[in-house]
Amino acid sequence: MTLQRAYRLLALFYTALLLIGAIALLAGGGTLLSLAQLGLGALAVIGLWGYILQRGMMSPRLWQPLAGALAGAAVVQLWAVLSLSLSGEALTWMLASAIFSALLVVILYRYGDRDQALWATPEELEAAHRLEALLEEGAGTLTAEARDGERESRVTVTRSGDEYRASVTRRRAAEREAFEERFRHPATLVFFLEKFAGVSVGDFKRPDAA
Repeated sequence: MTLQRAYRLLALFYTALLLIGAIALLAGGGTLLSLAQLGLGALAVIGLWGYILQRGMMSPRLWQPLAGALAGAAVVQLWAVLSLSLSGEALTWMLASAIFSALLVVILYRYGDRDQALWATPEELEAAHRLEALLEEGAGTLTAEARDGERESRVTVTRSGDEYRASVTRRRAAEREAFEERFRHPATLVFFLEKFAGVSVGDFKRPDAA
């Protein structure tokens, strides 16, 4: 069995658990807490399918906080199971929820990493290909400058192995700001350059045109 098929079977399993939980609630089983757990589980399953299919669903800013919430909820549920006197129904819900949340926490945390191609737009992917070509021609280093009113930006992009680094210097009047970020995927670098550095791939010139 391939890893991809194993992941798909896992997603089907979690989806089936979700449906069973929904049927149990409709049949009158469970509490308001169970309803909240089911809603959280539905969101987690969406993220699980997104991770397996390598498609960006909703926002990358959602999934790592959700993974943290699931981890916190699992800890609280295990504490309740071990420390409180619960009914059989509540015990079953909490124990099952805590156990099946563990793997989802890891997967959703990885899924929420913005530095992946799956979160890039088609335009960012296309710009990433152009940037990689320029880096090849520029021996792994490129520099761009941009001006927006009184603010000037100078950006140096370098590639070392599989890592990309952007060093940004911004000036406005007497103020100067400098920062640096590292990325694994060039499309994420393109997103950063456009949103936070104020430059686009078109601002980088080919070495023979510099």
